[in-house]
Amino acid sequence: MSLITLSASAIEQIKQSNQQGDTQDMTLRLAAKMNADENIEYGIGFDEAKDDDARETIDGIHIVIAADCVELLNGTHMDYVELEPGQHHFIFLNPNDPNYKPPTDGDMLEQPS
Repeated sequence: MSLITLSASAIEQIKQSNQQGDTQDMTLRLAAKMNADENIEYGIGFDEAKDDDARETIDGIHIVIAADCVELLNGTHMDYVELEPGQHHFIFLNPNDPNYKPPTDGDMLEQPS
């Protein structure tokens, strides 16, 4: 099982961002921390891998996560969506977040067999 998953739109946006900058030899770093109010704050950016990072490759994207973020990010799905017209953002669907509510889209629900 993967530590994290990425949607097709997140993969496409990450690859486009990687081509626009001088980041061909870098990897994508994901980070998370729990705030005092129990909300999780996320970070994302291109960075160099460190020895103690957890590593994963998804569709050619090298992803690193610091050891102290692994527990918070385990099982997270990252997507890239249009929240308002013309406003696209990365979002994190994280079952480790106390405020997480699973998607109720019909495509996401288990279909009867």
